Amino acid sequence: MEVILREAVEKLGHPGDVVKVSPGFARNYLLPRGIAYEATPGNLKRIAQEKGRLEAAETARRVAAEEVAAKFEAVSLTFSARVGEDGKLFGSVTSGDIAAQLELQGLHVEKRMIDLHEPIRALGVYKVPIKLHADVKAEIKVWVIKA
Repeated sequence: MEVILREAVEKLGHPGDVVKVSPGFARNYLLPRGIAYEATPGNLKRIAQEKGRLEAAETARRVAAEEVAAKFEAVSLTFSARVGEDGKLFGSVTSGDIAAQLELQGLHVEKRMIDLHEPIRALGVYKVPIKLHADVKAEIKVWVIKA
């Protein structure tokens, strides 16, 4: 199924691009969220007219995300946790914990934006990426120390 993207989608395309996706992905994710239009002749004409406006809006979102990324690069979070004999934590540090700590520092981020593939379960220093935009990622330092 062909759709026209209204906003940038990682590994798929940028606003105004006509891309071919599976019908289920379009029907269940892209169309209900307003991320894409179905690629009909009428929508193709409409998107041609909107393309300049969409590109300007996307550029503004990217610039805003880059400004926020500069703030995140300076952030360092410290978590103290109880530790077993071999340096493994009792529990773990999750993306929800990181989001809560960032909120306390005045930086709002949703936990789904934190690209932590699995919870942190050992002591150490970790670089955790945060997806602010399809093209912009910031990294914060997370220190996990013994309590």
